[in-house]
Amino acid sequence: MEFVRGRIIGRGSFGTVNLAIPKSNPTNSTTQIVVKSSETSSSFSLKNEKEILSQLSNNHPNIIQYLGDSLSYEKGTQFYNLFLEYASKGSLSDQLKFSGGKFEFPVVKKYTKSILKGLCHIHENGFVHCDIKLQNILVFDHGNVKIADFGLAKRKSDESGIQLRGTPLSMSPEIIAGGKIESPADIWALGCAVVEMVSSKSVWELSPENDVSGLLYRIGVSGESPKIPENLCSEGKDFLEKCFVKNPNERWTAHMLLDHPFISGLFDDDEQEGEVSVSPSPRCPFEFPDWQSNLDSDSVSVSVSSFGFSNASWVSRQLEQELICNEMPEWNSSDSWVTIR
Repeated sequence: MEFVRGRIIGRGSFGTVNLAIPKSNPTNSTTQIVVKSSETSSSFSLKNEKEILSQLSNNHPNIIQYLGDSLSYEKGTQFYNLFLEYASKGSLSDQLKFSGGKFEFPVVKKYTKSILKGLCHIHENGFVHCDIKLQNILVFDHGNVKIADFGLAKRKSDESGIQLRGTPLSMSPEIIAGGKIESPADIWALGCAVVEMVSSKSVWELSPENDVSGLLYRIGVSGESPKIPENLCSEGKDFLEKCFVKNPNERWTAHMLLDHPFISGLFDDDEQEGEVSVSPSPRCPFEFPDWQSNLDSDSVSVSVSSFGFSNASWVSRQLEQELICNEMPEWNSSDSWVTIR
């Protein structure tokens, strides 16, 4: 595709994201396009994303649409370009900040169900996303959300050595312990995303002195369990408990979670995905702190031959720059809820 590179709308470890205007039809195109670009020599994750997306159905309502790829020469440098549909409302992480760190209860359920539908399709086709987090869930018109950023995704059957793959705050215990990276890892990460949508906090309480190796030890070795919000209703707590089962073989699948009471009755199958029926009063109260999360950690994929925490300093050196947890929020008192019966 020949295109004109528009303004930058994002950056990542892979390169940049720009608006893209096709030269062949710059004014009559009905689909807005973005282009993810990196120098060809460092384009592995983009090429991996292209391979995964091209093997998934390109019309699933909860997975980003792949629109093609190309090579270009700019100022003497060769770039690999991946074309995707444009999400006009940014990511769920952006929306959480715009809403003041608060998602209404029906919205949390709607987003969770949409993500699960996308995960069902990914897992049914034999893939693992490996990096489910709010930053990688994009929001479109009418509130529809789609899973994006497949740069770290892999086939379940791909045994390319033991890898630490994903975002530290969302990694499952089996990944850190050097086990196989399969679909249960995405379910654990989904649970982490739900906690953040509910509470605007990471599932793991962090302090400025925490380093990445210490965090990974807590998740993979210490036996510590993720913190589930106390003020979440019983169905929501049970849903998260099913996501956070330590044994991946016993963790609920995406299909099983779609039938969980927490989300199963949200809307009918023939109801438009973007519409939410809001009840006059919430089923259970939430308390949302008045700060916006700074835990916007980047993703990493580090190949390792073995993992031992007695000499885990290399993990800290490799990942510490990837985990953004240096600034802690000011714990202002939150507004009180008024419960209406």
